[in-house]
Amino acid sequence: MRFKKVTSLLAGTAAVLAMSSAAMAAEEIRMGALYPFSGALAQLGDESYRGLELAVNERNAQGGVLGKQIKLVKADAVDANQAVGEARRLTSVENVEGVFGSFSSALSYAATQVTELAGVPYFELGAVSDSVTDRGYQNIFRSNSTAKDFAYAMVDAVQDVIAPELGVDPKSLKVAIIHEDGLYGKTLGGFQQERAKELGLDVVEVLPYSAKAVDLSALILRLRGAQADVVLQTSYQNDTILFFRQAKSAGYKPKAVLGAGGGYSLTDTAKALGDTIEGAFDVDFPQYNTNEAGAPGLGAFVEAYKQQYNSEPRSGHSLANYVGAVAFFDIIEEAGSMDADKIREAVLAYKKPVGSTATGWGFDFAENGQNTAATTTLMQWQDGKLLTVWPEAAAVAKPIVNK
Repeated sequence: MRFKKVTSLLAGTAAVLAMSSAAMAAEEIRMGALYPFSGALAQLGDESYRGLELAVNERNAQGGVLGKQIKLVKADAVDANQAVGEARRLTSVENVEGVFGSFSSALSYAATQVTELAGVPYFELGAVSDSVTDRGYQNIFRSNSTAKDFAYAMVDAVQDVIAPELGVDPKSLKVAIIHEDGLYGKTLGGFQQERAKELGLDVVEVLPYSAKAVDLSALILRLRGAQADVVLQTSYQNDTILFFRQAKSAGYKPKAVLGAGGGYSLTDTAKALGDTIEGAFDVDFPQYNTNEAGAPGLGAFVEAYKQQYNSEPRSGHSLANYVGAVAFFDIIEEAGSMDADKIREAVLAYKKPVGSTATGWGFDFAENGQNTAATTTLMQWQDGKLLTVWPEAAAVAKPIVNK
């Protein structure tokens, strides 16, 4: 008899727990967060995730989305194969209703193939390759600017900033394009060549290399031999550091070096290189050293970041992810549900003017899900800080070029 009572009690307890878990689940909206949390891109992935996390914390404090608290389910992917596997886990095991990500274009390109088949919205907050949104998919939406935006801005900076500061005709400068040989680098490198040709600039070298390379000395010798005045590099952190160190050892110092975000925007890169990176330019998402007159809410974001992580932002990736996530949470509210068709309808209807967000971006989505009102800015490492120098409306410092 006692055994039956205990069994009955256990069964009752299990039923209560099950009901409690079901009630908690009903009060939550589960969202995937797919980033590279380990491997070579871990710091950039984590910094990106922090922006999403801050947006979630802020929204949950305001009551959540669709009357539910947002619960992030983290997924770590270091390459395309892992991105596919993690996207499958998120959509079929974790049963998330949407996925946020993912910094890396290769990861985003792979993961979105899975989410598209599953009919789950994917909200891209940081990957830049144009191909991510150029496949006719209906459920991929991107808040940030693209590789073409980055590439064109870098080449335009040669004409509009570097050449005028040097007091020379832009067409007299010898430009070299170097890039890591993954989807990120290849996409930017192609658009850089396209834009340089349009402007009539003299491209003397185009040199791809592996982001995992441990020696770039041969590449640097090619740049010296070509007498490249300006180097455009698309890179991650390790190859950025390697290039600057080996260029210094070889005595190669071009008139200007411009990076495309990635390793160029990280404070840890600057710490590792010290004065070696001084004067380097970076075209990237807006950073937190930007004129807040055109980026309302930037100061509040930085303060929230400091309180949460006890440091200043390590790069602009957190800011970009935060602004994108805030917009998508607003869009979900407008949609009134996580139904994919309603989300798409709400995305295409969502409009905000340029200069109305903490990045200075606006929002205006094209049919392919790409935000066409996201911009880039030109920054420069000056006295150990990455300062916005162009356009003038966003600048907090003037560009410096050694003649």
